[in-house]
Amino acid sequence: MQTNPPNTIRWGIIGCGDVCEIKSGPGFYKADNSALTMVMRRNGEKAADYAKRHHVPNWTTDADEVINSPEVDVVYIATPVGDHASYALKVAQAGKPCYIEKPLTRNHAEAMQIVEAFGARNLPAFAAFYRRQLPRFVKAKQLIDDGVIGEVTAVNVMYQNPAHQRITAENLPWRVQPEHSGGGLFFDLASHALDVIDYMVGPLVNVTGNARNVTGIYDVEEIVSLRFDLENSIGVGTGCWNFASQCHEDRILIHGTKGKLDMACFAHPRLTLSTHDSEDVMELTDPPHVHQPLIQSIVNELNGIDQCPSTVISAARTAKVMDLATEAYYGNRDGAFWESPQSWPGKSR
Repeated sequence: MQTNPPNTIRWGIIGCGDVCEIKSGPGFYKADNSALTMVMRRNGEKAADYAKRHHVPNWTTDADEVINSPEVDVVYIATPVGDHASYALKVAQAGKPCYIEKPLTRNHAEAMQIVEAFGARNLPAFAAFYRRQLPRFVKAKQLIDDGVIGEVTAVNVMYQNPAHQRITAENLPWRVQPEHSGGGLFFDLASHALDVIDYMVGPLVNVTGNARNVTGIYDVEEIVSLRFDLENSIGVGTGCWNFASQCHEDRILIHGTKGKLDMACFAHPRLTLSTHDSEDVMELTDPPHVHQPLIQSIVNELNGIDQCPSTVISAARTAKVMDLATEAYYGNRDGAFWESPQSWPGKSR
């Protein structure tokens, strides 16, 4: 049977900054049936430099040019989180699919605006939780789905980072400014682990959490703990993220009735499978451009070949989990809570 060859999907980037240098940008022109045709950055000199070095034919300082260009089929939003929703809604209005950096938005309410806008127009929209296509997490999901560790009974996440030693009140990065990020480093980094758990074992439900700021360097949370149930199993889960630690630790454990999986979210690409009579240590190396496998899955879906596992719908679930985990610290996170930090109930602790 004769089939049509796949189309070349043409990408445009809004915000071609650091993340686009190695992690994501090259993936758009190295994936099969994929091309990068336009990039945007507010600084024209830097936009032109990026375009020259990556052989991109068009650059601009105007995001609307990317969104409305006839040379762009899909828009990738790689700006700070505070701009994600406004740009994504413009992309939906223009009738194009979209790929949005993680975390999806500053809160669940903004995430649902995106979900509803693309859903109303029957347009696909994807989130850049690229761990859903990295080898160790794909393998872990396969082992879980195949019943190798039995029924999942518990998930435990532990992450420690001495971020407080590198940040000063006089020079705060945007990732700890809630009007730009939605909160502190928990939202930037824990979102990866929470989303990939959703991918491997299913949605997290009945989420409760607590948060603290202990150094006073900034207003946002530094330590977050949470507990949750797993919608698709009898399992329960816990997590703790500490960005005021003196050490580094990065571990995700998934326990089952027949075995255990042990992996890191960031630190290394190793996956260890332990059962009652054996231990198998697998080194599953990340690709050079970590977004590329997920980009390939988007290109394939748009060509009717496959389905991308990371959508704005799955990313909105992670946004909801993070809101619930920090609700006691920030109060109601549905609105622009970042405008009134003096009213946050947990700030005085």
